[in-house]
Amino acid sequence: MPMTNINIRADSEIKSKAQAIFNSLGLDMSTAINMFLRQTIRQNDLPFVLSTGVKSNKTARNAMFGYLRGEYKIASDFDAPLDDFKEYMK
Repeated sequence: MPMTNINIRADSEIKSKAQAIFNSLGLDMSTAINMFLRQTIRQNDLPFVLSTGVKSNKTARNAMFGYLRGEYKIASDFDAPLDDFKEYMK
């Protein structure tokens, strides 16, 4: 697939903080942005919940607690998500 450049403007402090987090995960900025773009396409939506109020945050927390209570199935093959990501990165 042909590659292209994307130029974005970001607050320097935000960039530095994000870059530190990506580095701690073994990612560079380009890979992290590509992951975001691929997840956006995959979900046909933003890969996170946008919220304007506490009520929405509470709903998101309740969904997460549901996950922690086992209401959602967890893959038994923990390498599957990584394999899936590697397939997307080809």
